[in-house]
Amino acid sequence: MKSEPFVIERTYDAPVKKVWDAITNKDQMKQWYFDVPAFKPEIGTEFEFTGIGTEGHEYNHLCKVTEVETDRKLTYSWRYKGYEGNSFVTFELFPEGNKTRLKLTHAGLETFPAVQAFAKENFVMGWTELIGTSLKKFVEKA
Repeated sequence: MKSEPFVIERTYDAPVKKVWDAITNKDQMKQWYFDVPAFKPEIGTEFEFTGIGTEGHEYNHLCKVTEVETDRKLTYSWRYKGYEGNSFVTFELFPEGNKTRLKLTHAGLETFPAVQAFAKENFVMGWTELIGTSLKKFVEKA
């Protein structure tokens, strides 16, 4: 089954460096994303975090950094402990004057089991909240 990746773009009233730090600094990440103590923006870094699904079940996310271009691009694998499938999350940053356009692509969602917990609309809802609201508030605060 062919599935298109989920892509979301948002423009923030913040410089690229501030947005880059927000997506790569573990202390900043826990303020808008998840608490990821082992995260480092270095290829090969493995990290994990727990997230709660829409049905209240906890899912252990297992991730590995696969690509880093400082202030431009970050990619990591994203899978779930105990489940088949592997996907990739890519953050791309584009300077637009004093603002930053962020493009997030989550590819490979079709590799997860065909159950409601891994339905594309749940990823759409989650990323829209994280990228559209939480990260925006975090990087645009004074």
